[in-house]
Parts: sequence; C-alpha cells; structure tokens
Amino acid sequence: MAVPIVFDSRYPSVEDLRKKAKRKIPKFAFEYLDGGCNEDVNLKKNTSDIREVELVPRYLERHSHSSQKTQLFGHTYDAPFGIAPVGLQGLMWPKAPEILAKAAFEHNIPFILSTVTTSPIERISELTEGRAWFQLYHPTKDTLRNDIIKRAEAAQCPVLVILCDVPTFGYRPRDIRNGLAMPPKMTLNNILQIMGKPHWATQTLIYGQPNFETLKPYMPKNLDLKQLGRFMDETFSGRLFEEKIKPIRDMWKGKLVLKGVASEADAEMAIRLGLDGIIVSNHGGRQLDAGESSLRPLVRIAKKYGNRTTVMMDSGIRSGPDIARCMASGAQFTFLGRSFMYGVAALGKKGGQHTISILKRQLQQVMEQICCEHVQDFPKYLSKDGFQP
Repeated sequence: MAVPIVFDSRYPSVEDLRKKAKRKIPKFAFEYLDGGCNEDVNLKKNTSDIREVELVPRYLERHSHSSQKTQLFGHTYDAPFGIAPVGLQGLMWPKAPEILAKAAFEHNIPFILSTVTTSPIERISELTEGRAWFQLYHPTKDTLRNDIIKRAEAAQCPVLVILCDVPTFGYRPRDIRNGLAMPPKMTLNNILQIMGKPHWATQTLIYGQPNFETLKPYMPKNLDLKQLGRFMDETFSGRLFEEKIKPIRDMWKGKLVLKGVASEADAEMAIRLGLDGIIVSNHGGRQLDAGESSLRPLVRIAKKYGNRTTVMMDSGIRSGPDIARCMASGAQFTFLGRSFMYGVAALGKKGGQHTISILKRQLQQVMEQICCEHVQDFPKYLSKDGFQP
C-alpha cells in the first residue's frame, strides 16, 4: 500500500502545530488537551527530563541505511511509535479518532482507541481492518466489562490495553473553570469562545456534538450534563488490582498490556499476572503532579524487566528526537497523544498524515546522523554522561 505523502511546510514541527491548534479551536477545548493537573509540574518535567538524554554519534563508521521498522507483538510496524489513547478527541476536532486511525493504518503504526473517546470500536476497526488496539477504562459491573471486551474481540483488536493510573479523576483547574470537570456544564464564556472559532463551530455543527460513542449502547437516552456526570461516576471504577486483572487475562485471548505503570512493583505484578507488555506512563502529567516524570521509572523498569516483558512508554514525547531519546533509554516502543491531537486540531483531515510525516522525518534524520541502522540499536548510542534517573 502506497503511503500518502502529506507534509505542509508551514508547520514543520509539532510545536508549530500546537500554536496553530491554539489559534483554531476554542480555549476550553485547547486547555483540555494541553493542560496537566494542579500546577503542571509533572507535565513540564515529562518533556524536560526526556530532553536531558544525550546521544553520541559515530561519524566514522560505515553506514548503509537506517530502518525504522519495528517488531511488536508479532507485527512489523513501519516506525517505533504509535498514537496513544486520548479521551473526548472529537471535542478538539470532529471525527478526530477516525482521522487518526485511518492515518495510522495507512502508515502502518498502531492506533489505540480509548473507551471514552468519540468514535465506536466497530467504526475504528472498519477503518483499520481490525488492527486498532483498544484501551479499557474498567467498568464497575462485570457484565459491562465483559460486553465491551467481547466487542473489542469481535472487532479483531489485536491488543487490549487496561489502564491503571486513573483511580481518581485528576484535579485540573482549567477544566474546572471551563466546565469540563464531572459533571460538565456549558457556560456563557464557552459559548463566546465557540462564536470566535467559526471553522471549528461549523465543522462541529456539520458532524454533530461529540459523544462517548462506544458507551452509547449502555447510556440512558437524552442525558443532560449532570446526568452524564453521574453515569460516568457510577459506570467506571478506575482502581485496578489483582482480582480485577485476573478475569480480564482469562477472558482476553489476544495480547494484554497494562498502561500507566510508574513503579517497579506494578511492573513486577503485571509480569506475574501474565500480561504481555507494559506502557510506562503518568497519563501525560494529568493525574499526579507530585509524581516522577515518565522517563525516570522507564529507565529503571527497562533495566530490570526489559528481558522479561515488552516495555513501552508514553507521556512527554513530542518529537522524533524525543522518540530516539526514549528508545535509547530502554523503551522498546513509544506512543504520543497530544502531538497527534495538535495535528488534527490544526490541519483537520490532513493532520494525522502530516504529524506522522514530521515524526518519521525527524527520527530518520537522527538515526542517520548517529549511524544507527535499526531502532533496537538506539541504546548503543546513549551518552553515559547524560540523564541519570
């Protein structure tokens, strides 16, 4: 399959896309996407710690080519990065999950669909020919959990991702001010912001108000915003523990991954319970401002458990060089969330393709610069004088 070449030279970096997205969508939508929790300390540490990692080039070695192809769970992907799950994607741009899933499929990278985003499992499976992963927010009722898992299985999702880092909703001051906490509310200020972004408003009017499409079969009809908040509180229990994970492992025959791992203890339990991989993550700095950056536990976990399980990472990764830094630090694969949402919010239907093109180009340049032929070789180029956890 020929990969579409979509690259807009006006926006050659993810930061350019971020600035364009900020101008294009309402403030409440941008702040929902862009912000962390509390004082944003961990949001900033995530990226700053990654960028302390240094690579050592080897200019005098012979070099023929650099390949980004990466083996993961029996599939060869064209790059060592994928699209992380993001909730309420349609709030930032209509049909955002479908735009990103299609781009990921065409570029042969993984796309992870969140339970609480705005496209159903079945539609994303159709667009990706059954190759999209699915992230499960844990329901309070076993019957609902089982039904959603069966839908993911019927949709041929190869990987089920279970989330462990949302035992409570993060304290996010911007979302509280903007009416996007639970229960949500529409304020006069939000309406004025919408009126100031006519392109976003027109597209949202055409495609309809974003909804939790995967959850629609389980929701009472005509919920108002207060009832929606109560439904979410009553339907999901974010805290995972051994007795909740075991039945999922027994039921799910595909690959099972735990996302949100931030300690060696949780990594050890995931391995003991028979999970196939972990994603070291702190939810993009949106849950625990007093916690470590995502890179710090990655380095320790990869060193201790990298030969026993597949260790992946998200949170704080914004560019191709960031991907290279994380791979050199021990990640076997990486995921990005905000970067792709900036792309779609900035460029609409072209945003997914463009963002993937940026990251591939940047990563290829790094690999060729340091003389790295295969992505699994990145640790060989890690400076010993750089970041230390």
